[in-house]
Amino acid sequence: MTFKEGVQLGEIDRSRVRGLLFDIDGTLSDTDDQMVNRLEKFFQPLRRLLSKDRDVRPMARRIVMAMENPGNLIYNLADRIGLDNFVAKLSRSNPHKKSTKKLKKGQFLLIPEVEEMLTSLKPHFKLGVVSARDAVSTVDFLEYFNLVHFFEIIVTGQTCQRTKPFPDSVLFAAEAMGLKPAACVMIGDTVVDIKAGQAAGMQTVGVLCGFGDLREIRRASPDLILSTTPALTNILLAD
Repeated sequence: MTFKEGVQLGEIDRSRVRGLLFDIDGTLSDTDDQMVNRLEKFFQPLRRLLSKDRDVRPMARRIVMAMENPGNLIYNLADRIGLDNFVAKLSRSNPHKKSTKKLKKGQFLLIPEVEEMLTSLKPHFKLGVVSARDAVSTVDFLEYFNLVHFFEIIVTGQTCQRTKPFPDSVLFAAEAMGLKPAACVMIGDTVVDIKAGQAAGMQTVGVLCGFGDLREIRRASPDLILSTTPALTNILLAD
């Protein structure tokens, strides 16, 4: 994990919240953390050459991010140099494209306490998934951890013509749950999650348990930043 424990910046208007939309990778799933660890160990002997501060973990995370979701990485890099709008115009998803990848046993881990969080939130809110993943691997992941029953709607990168950072997929999810966008919160670990939620008129929560670091997430200006997704339980169910 790369987030700082106990981080909580900003706030959301709890009185508006009727639905919660979750990204998967880095938000519900401890995405490829084992692979990051392996790459970090691999690069350790070269740390003096590869990093000024001799910390090669950020580079390892970027490599895994590029392997897992190249579009997300490209958009984050473009955002840093002010080309995010240009890249967004190019990032059109093909809804008919089928994945050939299948979830391998042990490839992913749940972020600790995610299942407990969903169990606590389910009686109070409508829950949905909005992922840029393909339909096959999204459902495979949710079924593998027996999470499907928590969600009213599962939106993937193939559901709409355009995926995050466009608002199409989160608007689709809100409509499927019978909610206005303003009544929903988009929760994710990267800039594209936050941009999509904001474009849809939703409140947004950035979490630091995935690929986005604090500086990137803060620059995207979500309503709330949390160290890890399950911290949302105490925020939303506090007396």
